[in-house]
Amino acid sequence: MAKNRAEQVAYYRFLENPNVTSPILLESLRAHCHQQVSERHVLAISDTSEINLQAHAGRLKPEGQGVVGNNTDIGFFIHPTLVVDATSGLPLGLSHIQLWNRAFERPSKEDRDYQSLAIEDKESYKWIEAAKGSTDCFARSGVAQVTYVGDSEADIYEPWFQIPQAGKHLLVRACQDRRLVESPQKLYDTLAVQPVAGTYLVDIPADPRQQRTARRAQMALRYTPVKLRRPDSLTDDYPPFAQLNAIEVVELEPPEGEAAIHWRLLTTHPVDSVEQAQQIIQWYRWRWHIELLFATLKQRGLEIESSQLESMAAIQKLCIMALSVAVMILQLTLGRENTAETADLVFDASRQRLVEQLVPDVEGHTEKQKNPYPIRSLAWVAWLIARLGGWSGYRSQRPPGFQTMYRGLQQFEMMFTGWQLAAP
Repeated sequence: MAKNRAEQVAYYRFLENPNVTSPILLESLRAHCHQQVSERHVLAISDTSEINLQAHAGRLKPEGQGVVGNNTDIGFFIHPTLVVDATSGLPLGLSHIQLWNRAFERPSKEDRDYQSLAIEDKESYKWIEAAKGSTDCFARSGVAQVTYVGDSEADIYEPWFQIPQAGKHLLVRACQDRRLVESPQKLYDTLAVQPVAGTYLVDIPADPRQQRTARRAQMALRYTPVKLRRPDSLTDDYPPFAQLNAIEVVELEPPEGEAAIHWRLLTTHPVDSVEQAQQIIQWYRWRWHIELLFATLKQRGLEIESSQLESMAAIQKLCIMALSVAVMILQLTLGRENTAETADLVFDASRQRLVEQLVPDVEGHTEKQKNPYPIRSLAWVAWLIARLGGWSGYRSQRPPGFQTMYRGLQQFEMMFTGWQLAAP
């Protein structure tokens, strides 16, 4: 978020400094996160995205280079763990970040006998590492409960025994029709023959990637306990089955030409009622917040893939810093009406004092243009940042979005710098 060329040069020098390491920056993020999660049930949502730097291949230094998903373009992968309040869905911070790339030349899965490799030697170990890397953050905070959430890529057998323990649960979307113990049917057929436990309406956001329109959908849900059989590729080091609960939720009568929403979820949480099943489905729906995080990092102002830095290590450090800003933008946008959360989530005491001074200056003359939220609440801060970003202040108009919050945050940080210089 450099404001001018001189500040940009200063940032670049900071990031190129070998004494500034990725672990140091990551620890700073963890320290902020663990202050926010005390006595809460939180969702630890992980996912992978790639930072493609092929457009800058000609000027990047060779040290630390590697390729991304297509095994051709230069770049690296990021696998952050976004911590979300399980009651409100509000992002609270980042508990862990993994960064890596693939070697330019590496054997194929067949040559590596990939199926027989230990999980620690596979890239999919990232799901277990995300939980292990988050442990210290949660242990220091006194968190009440943690539910680790993964998409269909996380549907592997090993995490069911390496992650769950006292106060920790796992929730993933199934993508494999697994064999079951004590049943001739596999997972999908077992779910399909369960009676419909209930139906309910839910608002579905648009998703252009899947050609899905926004709509209010009627969903039918089923649930049942299952025993997943251990895959043949695993040794007796793992138990012969995993005792879990399975949920299926299917859209009834989707719009013509669109595929019905159809999720199968697996969890260590108990599922004994429709209400419990709906709660778990809602927790999985909040996984969408990490997709918003990636979009904010790459497109909505931060544009990490447009960095002019020349070393891979420096760009990775910039990525960690940019992720912290992206989380703040999410918090301000998703928490723009949240009066239960305090402003401490996004701003320290000195920044809150500046907010208090600025609010009267940006309020309009009518009551409709006054900041309506309690002082020092998250919504109170978000209202100001949105006004600085160009939002009119009228609640009857479209609510401020990510771009507005990004512009407002830039403007606020410029004003904060000047305010600090002018202070006695």
